[in-house]
Amino acid sequence: MSTTFRRRVLAGAGALSLALTGGVVGLSGTAQAATKTTAVFENCDAPAPQADGSGNQNYTITLPDTAKAGDVVPITIDPGASPLVPGFSVTTVNTTKITLKVGTTTQVVTSPPETVSVVAGTPLDPKAFSGTVKIPDGTEGTTVDVKLDLAVTDADLSGSVFTTTCTPAPRPSASLGSVAVEALPKDPVTTKLTPNSGKAGTAVVATGANFPAGPVTCSALLAGTATGDTGTGSADATGAATCAITVTKKADAIKIDGSVTPYKSFVFLEDQAGVKNPVNIEVLPGPLALGPKDGQPAVAFPPVTINGKAQSVVGVFNAATVQDFRGGSLGWDVTATRTPFLNETTGHSMAKAQIGIQPSCTVTNPDSPSTCTAGTPGAITDTPMKVASQAAGGDELTGGEFAVGGAGMIQLPPFMFADSYQSVVTFSIA
Repeated sequence: MSTTFRRRVLAGAGALSLALTGGVVGLSGTAQAATKTTAVFENCDAPAPQADGSGNQNYTITLPDTAKAGDVVPITIDPGASPLVPGFSVTTVNTTKITLKVGTTTQVVTSPPETVSVVAGTPLDPKAFSGTVKIPDGTEGTTVDVKLDLAVTDADLSGSVFTTTCTPAPRPSASLGSVAVEALPKDPVTTKLTPNSGKAGTAVVATGANFPAGPVTCSALLAGTATGDTGTGSADATGAATCAITVTKKADAIKIDGSVTPYKSFVFLEDQAGVKNPVNIEVLPGPLALGPKDGQPAVAFPPVTINGKAQSVVGVFNAATVQDFRGGSLGWDVTATRTPFLNETTGHSMAKAQIGIQPSCTVTNPDSPSTCTAGTPGAITDTPMKVASQAAGGDELTGGEFAVGGAGMIQLPPFMFADSYQSVVTFSIA
Protein backbone atom coordinates (compact mmCIF):
# COMPACT_ATOMS: atom_id res chain seq x y z
CA MET A 1 0.00 0.00 0.00
CA SER A 2 1.44 3.39 -0.89
CA THR A 3 0.61 6.99 -0.11
CA THR A 4 1.59 9.65 -2.64
CA PHE A 5 2.74 13.18 -1.80
CA ARG A 6 2.61 16.01 -4.33
CA ARG A 7 4.49 19.27 -3.70
CA ARG A 8 4.55 22.40 -5.86
CA VAL A 9 7.25 25.06 -5.46
CA LEU A 10 6.34 28.34 -7.15
CA ALA A 11 8.47 31.23 -8.27
CA GLY A 12 6.95 34.67 -7.91
CA ALA A 13 4.22 36.09 -5.68
CA GLY A 14 2.05 34.13 -3.27
CA ALA A 15 3.95 33.31 -0.10
CA LEU A 16 2.92 30.54 2.25
CA SER A 17 -0.07 31.70 4.26
CA LEU A 18 -0.74 31.11 7.96
CA ALA A 19 2.08 29.53 9.83
CA LEU A 20 2.81 29.63 13.48
CA THR A 21 4.35 27.73 16.30
CA GLY A 22 3.16 26.68 19.67
CA GLY A 23 6.23 26.54 21.90
CA VAL A 24 7.92 23.55 23.32
CA VAL A 25 5.79 21.53 25.58
CA GLY A 26 5.65 19.72 28.78
CA LEU A 27 5.99 16.14 29.67
CA SER A 28 3.71 13.90 31.63
CA GLY A 29 2.68 12.74 35.05
CA THR A 30 0.83 12.80 38.35
CA ALA A 31 2.45 13.98 41.57
CA GLN A 32 4.91 11.54 43.10
CA ALA A 33 7.69 11.48 45.64
CA ALA A 34 10.65 13.16 43.94
CA THR A 35 10.58 16.44 41.96
CA LYS A 36 13.50 17.93 40.04
CA THR A 37 13.94 20.98 37.77
CA THR A 38 16.45 20.80 34.91
CA ALA A 39 17.37 23.41 32.31
CA VAL A 40 17.47 21.80 28.84
CA PHE A 41 19.04 23.62 25.88
CA GLU A 42 16.93 23.02 22.76
CA ASN A 43 17.09 23.88 19.06
CA CYS A 44 13.54 24.40 17.79
CA ASP A 45 12.49 24.06 14.13
CA ALA A 46 9.29 26.03 13.58
CA PRO A 47 7.08 26.11 10.45
CA ALA A 48 7.75 29.14 8.24
CA PRO A 49 7.31 32.06 8.44
CA GLN A 50 7.69 31.69 12.21
CA ALA A 51 11.36 32.08 13.06
CA ASP A 52 13.24 29.13 14.54
CA GLY A 53 14.66 29.52 18.02
CA SER A 54 16.98 28.02 20.57
CA GLY A 55 17.67 28.37 24.26
CA ASN A 56 17.01 26.84 27.65
CA GLN A 57 13.68 25.50 28.84
CA ASN A 58 13.22 24.50 32.46
CA TYR A 59 11.53 21.10 32.87
CA THR A 60 10.19 20.21 36.31
CA ILE A 61 9.56 16.49 36.49
CA THR A 62 7.98 14.39 39.23
CA LEU A 63 8.63 10.64 39.46
CA PRO A 64 8.27 7.97 42.13
CA ASP A 65 11.37 7.37 44.22
CA THR A 66 11.32 3.61 43.66
CA ALA A 67 9.61 0.99 41.50
CA LYS A 68 9.98 -2.58 40.33
CA ALA A 69 11.29 -3.56 36.92
CA GLY A 70 8.33 -3.81 34.56
CA ASP A 71 6.17 -1.38 36.58
CA VAL A 72 4.18 1.32 34.78
CA VAL A 73 4.65 4.46 36.88
CA PRO A 74 3.13 7.97 36.77
CA ILE A 75 5.19 10.92 35.58
CA THR A 76 4.45 14.67 35.66
CA ILE A 77 6.41 17.36 33.85
CA ASP A 78 5.78 21.06 34.18
CA PRO A 79 7.69 22.77 31.37
CA GLY A 80 8.93 26.31 31.74
CA ALA A 81 8.69 29.04 29.13
CA SER A 82 9.55 27.99 25.58
CA PRO A 83 12.78 29.27 23.96
CA LEU A 84 10.69 30.23 20.92
CA VAL A 85 9.31 33.77 20.68
CA PRO A 86 6.04 33.72 18.68
CA GLY A 87 5.73 36.20 15.83
CA PHE A 88 1.93 36.01 15.74
CA SER A 89 -1.00 36.57 18.08
CA VAL A 90 -3.52 33.79 17.56
CA THR A 91 -5.52 31.15 19.44
CA THR A 92 -4.62 27.52 18.73
CA VAL A 93 -5.24 24.06 20.20
CA ASN A 94 -1.88 22.48 21.01
CA THR A 95 -1.03 18.79 21.44
CA THR A 96 2.45 17.67 22.34
CA LYS A 97 4.32 14.40 21.98
CA ILE A 98 7.36 14.10 24.23
CA THR A 99 9.87 11.39 23.42
CA LEU A 100 11.75 10.20 26.50
CA LYS A 101 14.71 7.95 27.03
CA VAL A 102 13.73 5.80 30.01
CA GLY A 103 16.93 3.92 30.66
CA THR A 104 17.77 2.39 27.29
CA THR A 105 14.15 2.41 26.03
CA THR A 106 12.39 5.10 24.00
CA GLN A 107 8.87 6.00 25.17
CA VAL A 108 6.40 8.68 24.06
CA VAL A 109 4.07 10.64 26.35
CA THR A 110 1.26 12.66 24.73
CA SER A 111 -0.47 15.68 26.23
CA PRO A 112 -4.21 16.32 26.11
CA PRO A 113 -5.22 19.15 23.73
CA GLU A 114 -4.73 22.58 25.31
CA THR A 115 -6.30 25.80 24.04
CA VAL A 116 -3.51 28.39 23.93
CA SER A 117 -3.68 32.14 23.38
CA VAL A 118 -0.44 32.94 21.59
CA VAL A 119 0.77 36.53 22.09
CA ALA A 120 3.38 37.89 19.70
CA GLY A 121 6.68 38.46 21.50
CA THR A 122 5.69 36.43 24.59
CA PRO A 123 7.11 32.91 24.96
CA LEU A 124 4.53 30.21 25.61
CA ASP A 125 4.45 28.61 29.05
CA PRO A 126 2.55 25.32 28.58
CA LYS A 127 0.64 23.64 31.37
CA ALA A 128 1.91 20.51 33.10
CA PHE A 129 0.31 17.27 32.05
CA SER A 130 0.37 13.68 33.20
CA GLY A 131 1.10 10.25 31.79
CA THR A 132 2.97 7.05 32.50
CA VAL A 133 6.29 5.42 31.63
CA LYS A 134 7.35 1.80 31.98
CA ILE A 135 10.43 0.84 33.99
CA PRO A 136 12.38 -1.44 31.63
CA ASP A 137 12.67 -5.14 32.36
CA GLY A 138 16.07 -6.32 33.52
CA THR A 139 16.89 -3.17 35.51
CA GLU A 140 16.57 -4.70 38.98
CA GLY A 141 18.95 -3.12 41.49
CA THR A 142 19.87 -0.16 39.24
CA THR A 143 18.83 3.50 38.88
CA VAL A 144 16.92 4.35 35.71
CA ASP A 145 17.38 7.88 34.35
CA VAL A 146 14.65 9.67 32.39
CA LYS A 147 15.96 12.05 29.71
CA LEU A 148 14.39 14.26 27.05
CA ASP A 149 14.95 12.99 23.49
CA LEU A 150 12.51 15.11 21.46
CA ALA A 151 9.61 17.56 21.96
CA VAL A 152 7.05 17.92 19.16
CA THR A 153 4.12 20.35 19.33
CA ASP A 154 1.14 20.26 16.95
CA ALA A 155 -0.75 23.55 16.84
CA ASP A 156 -4.25 23.19 15.34
CA LEU A 157 -5.49 26.39 13.73
CA SER A 158 -8.99 25.99 12.27
CA GLY A 159 -8.25 22.45 11.13
CA SER A 160 -4.74 23.11 9.80
CA VAL A 161 -1.94 21.62 11.88
CA PHE A 162 1.44 23.35 12.25
CA THR A 163 4.26 21.39 13.85
CA THR A 164 7.24 22.61 15.87
CA THR A 165 10.06 20.18 16.65
CA CYS A 166 12.53 20.93 19.46
CA THR A 167 15.66 18.81 19.81
CA PRO A 168 17.78 18.93 22.97
CA ALA A 169 21.51 19.55 22.60
CA PRO A 170 23.06 17.22 23.52
CA ARG A 171 20.50 14.60 22.56
CA PRO A 172 19.25 13.04 24.77
CA SER A 173 19.37 15.67 27.49
CA ALA A 174 20.84 15.37 30.94
CA SER A 175 18.75 13.39 33.40
CA LEU A 176 15.39 15.03 34.19
CA GLY A 177 14.71 12.56 36.98
CA SER A 178 15.47 9.01 38.06
CA VAL A 179 13.83 5.98 39.66
CA ALA A 180 15.63 3.51 41.93
CA VAL A 181 14.62 0.03 40.77
CA GLU A 182 14.13 -2.53 43.52
CA ALA A 183 16.51 -5.47 43.53
CA LEU A 184 13.57 -7.79 44.21
CA PRO A 185 12.06 -9.70 41.29
CA LYS A 186 8.93 -8.53 39.54
CA ASP A 187 5.52 -9.46 40.95
CA PRO A 188 4.73 -13.19 40.68
CA VAL A 189 2.13 -13.97 37.99
CA THR A 190 0.18 -17.06 36.95
CA THR A 191 0.85 -17.44 33.23
CA LYS A 192 -0.94 -20.54 31.91
CA LEU A 193 -3.28 -23.45 32.73
CA THR A 194 -2.98 -26.83 31.00
CA PRO A 195 -5.78 -27.66 30.34
CA ASN A 196 -7.83 -24.52 30.99
CA SER A 197 -11.19 -26.38 31.05
CA GLY A 198 -12.65 -29.68 32.23
CA LYS A 199 -15.11 -31.59 34.37
CA ALA A 200 -14.84 -32.43 38.05
CA GLY A 201 -11.72 -34.56 38.52
CA THR A 202 -9.66 -32.74 35.85
CA ALA A 203 -5.95 -32.55 36.64
CA VAL A 204 -4.52 -29.11 35.80
CA VAL A 205 -0.94 -27.85 35.66
CA ALA A 206 -0.58 -24.12 36.44
CA THR A 207 2.61 -22.33 35.44
CA GLY A 208 3.92 -18.97 36.65
CA ALA A 209 6.85 -16.56 36.58
CA ASN A 210 8.82 -14.41 39.06
CA PHE A 211 8.39 -16.71 42.08
CA PRO A 212 11.09 -17.23 44.74
CA ALA A 213 12.84 -20.56 44.25
CA GLY A 214 11.30 -23.31 46.36
CA PRO A 215 7.89 -24.91 47.01
CA VAL A 216 4.66 -23.24 45.82
CA THR A 217 0.96 -23.94 46.33
CA CYS A 218 -2.00 -23.26 44.02
CA SER A 219 -5.76 -22.99 44.47
CA ALA A 220 -9.02 -22.88 42.54
CA LEU A 221 -11.46 -19.95 42.81
CA LEU A 222 -15.10 -19.27 42.07
CA ALA A 223 -16.12 -15.60 41.86
CA GLY A 224 -12.90 -14.74 43.72
CA THR A 225 -13.49 -17.14 46.62
CA ALA A 226 -11.40 -20.25 47.17
CA THR A 227 -13.29 -23.49 46.43
CA GLY A 228 -11.10 -25.64 48.67
CA ASP A 229 -9.23 -27.37 45.81
CA THR A 230 -5.49 -26.88 46.29
CA GLY A 231 -2.24 -28.24 44.85
CA THR A 232 1.50 -28.13 45.28
CA GLY A 233 4.57 -27.60 43.13
CA SER A 234 7.86 -25.75 43.00
CA ALA A 235 9.69 -22.81 41.44
CA ASP A 236 13.19 -23.07 39.99
CA ALA A 237 16.09 -20.62 40.32
CA THR A 238 14.80 -18.52 37.38
CA GLY A 239 11.43 -17.96 39.08
CA ALA A 240 9.50 -20.33 36.77
CA ALA A 241 6.84 -22.13 38.84
CA THR A 242 4.83 -25.30 38.13
CA CYS A 243 1.94 -26.43 40.34
CA ALA A 244 -0.42 -29.43 39.94
CA ILE A 245 -4.03 -29.23 41.11
CA THR A 246 -7.13 -31.41 40.63
CA VAL A 247 -10.40 -29.56 40.15
CA THR A 248 -13.18 -31.39 42.02
CA LYS A 249 -15.88 -28.71 42.14
CA LYS A 250 -17.06 -25.75 40.08
CA ALA A 251 -14.35 -23.08 39.57
CA ASP A 252 -13.80 -20.15 37.20
CA ALA A 253 -10.11 -19.38 37.89
CA ILE A 254 -6.92 -20.96 39.17
CA LYS A 255 -3.93 -19.16 40.66
CA ILE A 256 -0.52 -20.00 42.02
CA ASP A 257 -0.72 -18.59 45.53
CA GLY A 258 1.15 -15.32 45.95
CA SER A 259 0.59 -14.21 42.35
CA VAL A 260 -1.06 -10.93 41.42
CA THR A 261 -4.27 -10.52 39.42
CA PRO A 262 -5.49 -11.25 36.84
CA TYR A 263 -5.58 -14.97 37.54
CA LYS A 264 -6.03 -17.49 34.72
CA SER A 265 -9.58 -18.38 33.74
CA PHE A 266 -10.82 -21.97 33.97
CA VAL A 267 -14.00 -23.22 32.24
CA PHE A 268 -15.77 -25.81 34.40
CA LEU A 269 -17.84 -28.32 32.39
CA GLU A 270 -20.87 -29.65 34.22
CA ASP A 271 -22.52 -32.94 33.29
CA GLN A 272 -26.05 -32.53 31.99
CA ALA A 273 -28.66 -35.29 31.85
CA GLY A 274 -30.11 -36.31 28.50
CA VAL A 275 -28.99 -37.15 24.97
CA LYS A 276 -25.73 -35.46 24.07
CA ASN A 277 -25.37 -33.90 20.63
CA PRO A 278 -21.83 -32.57 20.05
CA VAL A 279 -21.54 -29.43 17.89
CA ASN A 280 -18.19 -28.80 16.23
CA ILE A 281 -17.01 -25.62 14.52
CA GLU A 282 -13.63 -24.84 13.02
CA VAL A 283 -12.43 -21.24 13.25
CA LEU A 284 -9.97 -20.46 10.45
CA PRO A 285 -7.37 -17.70 10.67
CA GLY A 286 -8.03 -14.54 8.71
CA PRO A 287 -5.48 -12.22 7.08
CA LEU A 288 -3.05 -9.62 8.36
CA ALA A 289 -3.88 -6.80 5.98
CA LEU A 290 -2.86 -3.18 5.40
CA GLY A 291 -5.21 -1.18 3.25
CA PRO A 292 -6.57 0.16 1.10
CA LYS A 293 -4.74 -2.00 -1.43
CA ASP A 294 -5.14 0.57 -4.21
CA GLY A 295 -3.33 3.26 -2.21
CA GLN A 296 -4.34 6.45 -0.49
CA PRO A 297 -5.23 9.83 -1.98
CA ALA A 298 -2.30 12.22 -2.38
CA VAL A 299 -1.44 14.18 0.76
CA ALA A 300 -1.95 17.87 0.05
CA PHE A 301 0.69 20.38 1.13
CA PRO A 302 0.35 24.13 0.46
CA PRO A 303 2.55 25.72 -2.24
CA VAL A 304 5.77 27.45 -1.23
CA THR A 305 7.43 30.51 -2.80
CA ILE A 306 11.22 30.45 -3.05
CA ASN A 307 12.67 33.10 -0.71
CA GLY A 308 16.27 32.02 -0.20
CA LYS A 309 15.59 30.40 3.16
CA ALA A 310 14.90 26.84 4.23
CA GLN A 311 11.15 26.35 4.71
CA SER A 312 8.88 23.75 6.32
CA VAL A 313 5.28 22.90 5.52
CA VAL A 314 2.93 20.47 7.22
CA GLY A 315 0.16 18.09 6.24
CA VAL A 316 -1.52 14.94 7.51
CA PHE A 317 -0.96 11.37 6.33
CA ASN A 318 -4.25 9.71 5.43
CA ALA A 319 -4.88 6.92 7.92
CA ALA A 320 -4.21 3.40 6.63
CA THR A 321 -6.26 0.53 8.01
CA VAL A 322 -4.67 -2.45 9.71
CA GLN A 323 -6.73 -5.62 10.11
CA ASP A 324 -5.26 -8.48 12.12
CA PHE A 325 -7.67 -11.40 11.92
CA ARG A 326 -5.09 -14.16 12.38
CA GLY A 327 -6.56 -15.38 15.65
CA GLY A 328 -3.25 -15.96 17.41
CA SER A 329 -0.77 -14.21 19.63
CA LEU A 330 1.50 -12.70 16.95
CA GLY A 331 2.50 -9.05 16.68
CA TRP A 332 3.09 -6.81 13.68
CA ASP A 333 5.11 -3.76 12.60
CA VAL A 334 4.12 -1.08 10.08
CA THR A 335 7.12 0.62 8.44
CA ALA A 336 7.42 3.54 6.02
CA THR A 337 9.86 4.21 3.17
CA ARG A 338 9.91 6.85 0.47
CA THR A 339 11.24 7.68 -2.97
CA PRO A 340 13.17 10.92 -3.77
CA PHE A 341 11.28 14.12 -4.69
CA LEU A 342 11.30 14.14 -8.51
CA ASN A 343 9.58 15.56 -11.56
CA GLU A 344 9.97 12.74 -14.05
CA THR A 345 8.96 14.95 -16.99
CA THR A 346 11.46 17.79 -16.44
CA GLY A 347 14.11 15.74 -14.66
CA HIS A 348 14.27 18.16 -11.75
CA SER A 349 14.78 16.77 -8.24
CA MET A 350 15.00 18.03 -4.64
CA ALA A 351 17.72 15.82 -3.22
CA LYS A 352 17.95 17.82 0.03
CA ALA A 353 14.22 17.84 0.80
CA GLN A 354 13.14 15.71 3.75
CA ILE A 355 9.82 14.23 4.89
CA GLY A 356 9.12 13.70 8.57
CA ILE A 357 6.25 11.90 10.24
CA GLN A 358 4.76 12.14 13.71
CA PRO A 359 3.12 8.70 13.76
CA SER A 360 -0.26 7.88 15.27
CA CYS A 361 -2.01 4.56 15.81
CA THR A 362 -5.54 4.16 17.16
CA VAL A 363 -7.85 1.21 17.79
CA THR A 364 -10.90 1.47 15.51
CA ASN A 365 -12.76 -1.66 16.68
CA PRO A 366 -13.51 -1.55 20.42
CA ASP A 367 -13.65 -5.35 20.53
CA SER A 368 -9.99 -5.60 19.49
CA PRO A 369 -8.04 -7.74 21.98
CA SER A 370 -4.84 -5.72 21.38
CA THR A 371 -3.71 -2.14 21.51
CA CYS A 372 -1.15 -0.60 19.17
CA THR A 373 1.82 1.69 19.73
CA ALA A 374 2.84 4.64 17.54
CA GLY A 375 6.47 4.86 16.50
CA THR A 376 8.94 7.63 17.35
CA PRO A 377 8.73 10.82 15.24
CA GLY A 378 11.48 11.10 12.65
CA ALA A 379 12.49 11.35 9.01
CA ILE A 380 11.24 8.89 6.38
CA THR A 381 14.02 7.63 4.08
CA ASP A 382 14.68 4.62 1.87
CA THR A 383 15.44 2.65 5.07
CA PRO A 384 12.24 1.27 6.67
CA MET A 385 11.11 3.38 9.64
CA LYS A 386 8.74 1.83 12.21
CA VAL A 387 5.61 3.97 12.45
CA ALA A 388 3.32 1.62 14.42
CA SER A 389 3.37 -1.82 16.04
CA GLN A 390 1.36 -4.40 17.96
CA ALA A 391 3.31 -6.44 20.51
CA ALA A 392 3.15 -10.23 20.51
CA GLY A 393 0.84 -11.56 23.20
CA GLY A 394 2.70 -14.60 24.52
CA ASP A 395 -0.13 -16.84 25.77
CA GLU A 396 -2.76 -14.12 25.22
CA LEU A 397 -4.86 -13.42 22.11
CA THR A 398 -3.82 -10.53 19.89
CA GLY A 399 -5.37 -8.85 16.85
CA GLY A 400 -7.98 -6.26 15.98
CA GLU A 401 -8.58 -3.28 13.71
CA PHE A 402 -6.49 -0.12 13.76
CA ALA A 403 -5.80 3.16 11.92
CA VAL A 404 -2.19 4.20 11.24
CA GLY A 405 -1.28 7.69 10.06
CA GLY A 406 0.12 10.88 11.54
CA ALA A 407 1.19 14.43 10.93
CA GLY A 408 3.70 15.03 8.14
CA MET A 409 6.27 17.76 7.58
CA ILE A 410 8.31 18.54 4.46
CA GLN A 411 11.55 20.47 4.99
CA LEU A 412 12.66 22.28 1.84
CA PRO A 413 16.11 23.67 0.93
CA PRO A 414 16.62 27.42 0.35
CA PHE A 415 16.97 27.05 -3.45
CA MET A 416 15.62 24.61 -6.03
CA PHE A 417 13.99 24.61 -9.46
CA ALA A 418 10.46 26.03 -9.41
CA ASP A 419 8.50 22.95 -10.45
CA SER A 420 6.07 20.27 -9.28
CA TYR A 421 7.64 17.39 -7.38
CA GLN A 422 6.40 14.04 -6.14
CA SER A 423 7.59 11.50 -3.61
CA VAL A 424 5.84 8.23 -2.87
CA VAL A 425 5.69 7.13 0.76
CA THR A 426 4.94 3.43 1.14
CA PHE A 427 3.58 1.82 4.31
CA SER A 428 4.33 -1.91 4.67
CA ILE A 429 3.28 -4.45 7.29
CA ALA A 430 4.97 -7.58 8.55
